[in-house]
Amino acid sequence: MQFDLNLAPASIPGFCPIEAAVFTMAGSDAEGRGAVFTRREVVDFILDLAGYTADKPLYETRLLEPSMGHGEFLVAAIDRLMSAYSRVPNTVRRGVAADLGGCITAVELHEVSFDRTGELVRHALLGHGLDDRDSSELCRCWLRHGDFLLLPLEGSFTHAIGNPPYVRQELIPDVLMAEYRRRFSTIYDRADIYIPFIERSLSLLAPGGHLGFICADRWMKNRYGGPLRQLIAKSFHLKCFVDMVDTDAFQSDVVAYPAIVVISRGKPAATRIAFRPMIDAERLRALSDALLARVLDGNPEVSEVAIVPSGTEPWMLQAPRQLAVIRRLESSYPTLEEAHCKVGIGVATGADQVFIGRYDELDVEPDRKLPLAMTRDIASGSVKWRGFGVINPFADDGGLVALSVYPKLAAYLDRHADAIKARHVSKKNPTNWFRTIDRIYPGIATMPKLLIPDIKGSAHIVYEPGHLYPHHNLYFITSSVWDLQALQAVLLSDVVRHFISLYSTKMRGGYLRFQAQYLRRIRVPHWKSVSPSLRTALVQAAVSGDVIACNRAVAELYGLTLDEQSALAVTVGDADAA
Repeated sequence: MQFDLNLAPASIPGFCPIEAAVFTMAGSDAEGRGAVFTRREVVDFILDLAGYTADKPLYETRLLEPSMGHGEFLVAAIDRLMSAYSRVPNTVRRGVAADLGGCITAVELHEVSFDRTGELVRHALLGHGLDDRDSSELCRCWLRHGDFLLLPLEGSFTHAIGNPPYVRQELIPDVLMAEYRRRFSTIYDRADIYIPFIERSLSLLAPGGHLGFICADRWMKNRYGGPLRQLIAKSFHLKCFVDMVDTDAFQSDVVAYPAIVVISRGKPAATRIAFRPMIDAERLRALSDALLARVLDGNPEVSEVAIVPSGTEPWMLQAPRQLAVIRRLESSYPTLEEAHCKVGIGVATGADQVFIGRYDELDVEPDRKLPLAMTRDIASGSVKWRGFGVINPFADDGGLVALSVYPKLAAYLDRHADAIKARHVSKKNPTNWFRTIDRIYPGIATMPKLLIPDIKGSAHIVYEPGHLYPHHNLYFITSSVWDLQALQAVLLSDVVRHFISLYSTKMRGGYLRFQAQYLRRIRVPHWKSVSPSLRTALVQAAVSGDVIACNRAVAELYGLTLDEQSALAVTVGDADAA
């Protein structure tokens, strides 16, 4: 098999290894190549949103499908193209191949999929009345076998459509990943391979051209999506966003967090948004009409947000009224850390099976272990310590303790040396082989703190009075200024849930990620500005665990109007009954 890689051996010493890596990827299974297939109703919806519709002269356009898979997008596009071409008078036709040969470029790396889809395309063209010669010629013109990220492509495209592959970096050979990084500036941190697929597709758009993709939504808010968000903010218009999480968008049940984006090459402008539509052909047609309408027609499923992309900042894709309230709070109050509240994350050891165990059974000196708070300890909403501890190999000055001074610790570590030394952190620094990944600061255990699990369906904020050290899947907040139980009421409120919802990626089932980077962006007043009566109300609400009471006190704290409370769906109950 030969791949058109457009590689210059003089400038790329690894030419042969790269070709071999591409060959390996071409024969990989569905998981290895990130194959997820889209339902036809969703395909038609995306084609509609991108303006690739049969009522337009599609025979004058150029469509790019960068990962054609089993042809879901390609066959649907061909149906529309042939319908549009059927209206062209015979007197002006030059011949099917001459007229349509440049209208589509579809790329596929996987050899079996390429061959299978080629047959599907040929049969689709035969079904539109073409003979075998013209069908075969169009297949030859349209279909390209190779790696989209390396394949040379000429000219620009009016439309780029598809479902780019979901492939984690660790599944891609190192030499190939290095070549991708050399070519594409948006591959950053742990970016999935669909990131450079979007970058290259956007780079190939003609002025006014439209990209319509369904892919995971993680890049829109996560750190690794920053460079791609910046690229879009500079030169493109995010025209439509449709959240497809928890919908039946694909032909099989996959663990993904999909969204549809329509991005055009042009001046940035407002974005039309919709959330989790029903997958029904008629309803999706109506939704596409509403999303593309010149003026919003009152459809409750559609709203409009002012320019969303802003440099590398996470995209804020909320209903306008909710977004306006959060923006007002952002401009009025300091961040959590500006208000003298510190956000941290618990200890990662790299070998929990060694460093963590039943506190009483960890056979080390008493000052070399700390009682540990884990997610299950706070599952009930209050702290119920299950008796686990963590070994602390650090001295107070930050260096590792001398094992000669701690014979029991030395013996314990020696018994588990193989497991400890197998960690990356040990191999990187063999002389410090028994350190935990994160340094342990014993004083944190004795500080009162709020403990917050990473992923929760709702805010799960637990007050811990100062006895336990947090595990790595718990975030914690300390403060020498704010009363932490008053702050607990704030963080339990519907208002803060909207903060987190705006900043973080959603998980399946509507779960949110309460990560440090999002917690730090929450706004709160300075403690000195909170009245004594409101301080009391906040503490009492937190102690009682009454979320409605928390909402009521927090609405007063932020000075929320009734309209703002309605926008955020903040339930305050009957204040007179409080």
